[in-house]
Amino acid sequence: MKAMVLKAFKPIEQIPLELVNMPGPKPGPVELLVRVKVCGVCHTDLHTVEGELSDVKLPVIPGHQVVGIVQKAGEGCRRFKKGDRVGAAWLYSACGKCAFCRSGKENLCLEGRFTGYHANGGYAEYMTVPEKFAYAIPDVFSDEEASPLLCAGIIGYRALRLSGIRPGEILGLYGFGASAHVAIQIAVHWGCRVFVFSRSREHQKLAKRLGASWTGAAKEAPPAKMNGSIIFAPAGDLVPDALLNTEKGGTVALAGIYMTPIPELDYQAHIYHERVLRSVANATRRDGEELLRLAAEIPIRTTIQTFPLEEANQVLRLLKDGRINGAAVLRI
Repeated sequence: MKAMVLKAFKPIEQIPLELVNMPGPKPGPVELLVRVKVCGVCHTDLHTVEGELSDVKLPVIPGHQVVGIVQKAGEGCRRFKKGDRVGAAWLYSACGKCAFCRSGKENLCLEGRFTGYHANGGYAEYMTVPEKFAYAIPDVFSDEEASPLLCAGIIGYRALRLSGIRPGEILGLYGFGASAHVAIQIAVHWGCRVFVFSRSREHQKLAKRLGASWTGAAKEAPPAKMNGSIIFAPAGDLVPDALLNTEKGGTVALAGIYMTPIPELDYQAHIYHERVLRSVANATRRDGEELLRLAAEIPIRTTIQTFPLEEANQVLRLLKDGRINGAAVLRI
């Protein structure tokens, strides 16, 4: 099979992914062999190839927003059969036994494994996924439309929940990439006013089209304090700005897997009055199921740019430079 493989960490400018021909994987007894049709490109992939994350298994095939067709189901599989359309997301497996798994926090599992990070992902013609961690894709979405929902959508949905935002309140979004362009559609559906902070004029225009009440740069003062905010951009220097613009009792959720250092905070100015600063780590299968159901009901419309598999390096460079509007998807 053809695959884009990461053998050594390098800046994306040095073309770290190599196109190779390699044997296809074989599914275990409770796994699905999936013929990949599309795979979304995520900032986590960029952080992976550039060596900004720990514990990455090398060599590895990145990609964790996968939509494909079941080619073969292991003998212990019961949910899916050959020919079914399925999705694979960031959470590849969890132990189901640790205290986190038992309390509904499998996203924090002590033995959790992640797609395109510990296990080979979707920048390839075939991959395997444990059947328990595969998703049925709603018929309302094409393969390309569904792909960004499997990480950008799921993490955006979890971040919304952890931001504490409630219907009718004011939400702030810092950075307007793939996750934010899904999250805003949910927030607007909930009747929220949404303020979007982005340095990209194109991203601001897209935010307006999707229902933003106000757009501006990160250092600009919004028209009102926000009840909750999500920082999607991996820039720690946004944290003080977001906290200053947060209403008493509000929450700022950090939705990235990686972030540059956060500057020193002033307790009285940034934290006092019961403001909350919290991270968002991975997501559970429940998050995924709820997001896909909600996305089909709204329905969420993803803005996508498509590219061939062989251009994965170039696409990650565009992502790094902020030149993807919406989400990037590789056609396999």
